Amino acid sequence: MQQDSTFNNAAALASSVADVPAGPAAPGSGLASPGGPIRGEEFRDDLRAPGALNAQARKALSAQELLPFTQLDDVRSMLAMAQTGLLLAAAGALIVGLWGSPWMLTGIALMGIAQHSLFILSHEAAHYRLLSRRGANDVLGRLIGMSSGVSMCTYRVTHRLHHNDLYGSEDPDTAIHGGYPRGKAYLLRKLAQDIVGWNAWKTYAYFFGAPAINEDTQRAIRPLDDTSPQLRKAARQDRYLVVGAHIAMPLIALVWGGLHGLAVYLVVWIVPLITALQPILRLRAICEHGAVNDLSSPLTAARSNRTSGRGANRVLGAILFPHHVNYHLEHHLYPAVPHYHLPALHCALQARGVLEGAEVRDIPETLRMIFAPRKPKAAAGAAHV
Repeated sequence: MQQDSTFNNAAALASSVADVPAGPAAPGSGLASPGGPIRGEEFRDDLRAPGALNAQARKALSAQELLPFTQLDDVRSMLAMAQTGLLLAAAGALIVGLWGSPWMLTGIALMGIAQHSLFILSHEAAHYRLLSRRGANDVLGRLIGMSSGVSMCTYRVTHRLHHNDLYGSEDPDTAIHGGYPRGKAYLLRKLAQDIVGWNAWKTYAYFFGAPAINEDTQRAIRPLDDTSPQLRKAARQDRYLVVGAHIAMPLIALVWGGLHGLAVYLVVWIVPLITALQPILRLRAICEHGAVNDLSSPLTAARSNRTSGRGANRVLGAILFPHHVNYHLEHHLYPAVPHYHLPALHCALQARGVLEGAEVRDIPETLRMIFAPRKPKAAAGAAHV
C-alpha cells in the first residue's frame, strides 16, 4: 500500500524504535539497515504529485506522536487469536450439530466468516505486526496461513507490491478491485461464482504468487520477480509446506476417523474455504478500494468503512471487517501500526482534520457505490490515470 514520503519515514522511525531488534532491518519490514533499505524488501515512498490532502496529512503526526501507535502488544494479539479460535469452534460445532440438515449451511457460512478472520491475522503477520518477536511472528503467521491454504511468506511479497504501487501497473490487487463500479449484474455474477467455489483457484493462485491479469495493462504480475533473494527463498519454502500440510490433513482425517472423518474435515473446513469465504474476500477488497474517484492521494485511493453507529454498519462490519481491518485508509498511511491501534489512530487523524474529504464512509454507502451502474469506458479508464 502506498505511503506519503513523510509517512514512510515517520513510520520507519517509529517502528524501528518500537519493535525492531538491534542490527540489520528485519526482512520485508521496509526499515533502513545501516547500508539503507534492502532492495526488493523496502516499502517505497508515494511518488504521486502531492495535492492539498497530502500536504495537510504531512503535518498530521510527528514521528514521536506516531511512536505509541506502533507499539506491539502480544497480549492483545493473543486475545484476537482467541476470539477467532472461539468463532471457529462455534462454527465447527454448529456444522457438526446440524449434520445432514439444510440448516448446516448456516454453520458453513459462519465458518467462512471465521476463516476470513484468520486471513486478517495472517495479514498482520505478513506486516510483522502480529507478535513482537519476529521469529515467533513468522512461525505463527505461517501456521495461520497454512491452515487456510495460504503461503504467508508469498503473500508478504505480493502485498509489498500492493503497498508500493497502489492502483499502478505493478499493483497485483487492481485485477480484483479496479474499474468499479462495473454494474450490479457484473458484481452479483462474480459473487455468485465465488459462493459456489468457481473462483477459489484464482484466490489461491494469488496467495501463491500468481495474481490475476490486470485488465488495464493486460499484464500478469509476478511478485517473486521483484523481491530480494531472501524473501523469494522463504516464499518458495513456505509454499512447499502449505502444499504438504494440505496433503497431510485429509490423510490424517481419513486415518483418524475413516470416511466419516474425512467427510467431516472436508465439510467443516474445505467447503467453507472454497465457497463461503470467497465472496467475503472479494467484497471486502472492493469496499476498501473500489469505486474511488481520486488516485492522487493515499487518503482517497483507499477507503475506511465505519463499523459503528448504524445497525447496518455493525452487522456488515462483523462479516466483512474483523480485527479493525475496516480502517484501511489509516493502514495505507501507516502500515507499521498494528490493527488494535488503528481506531485510536483514526481518532487522532480525525481530530487534526486530516480525514476531511478522505474516503471514510458508512458501509451501505460504499455498497451503493460499488454496485452502481457501470461507468462509460472513457470515464472508467480516467480513474486509473
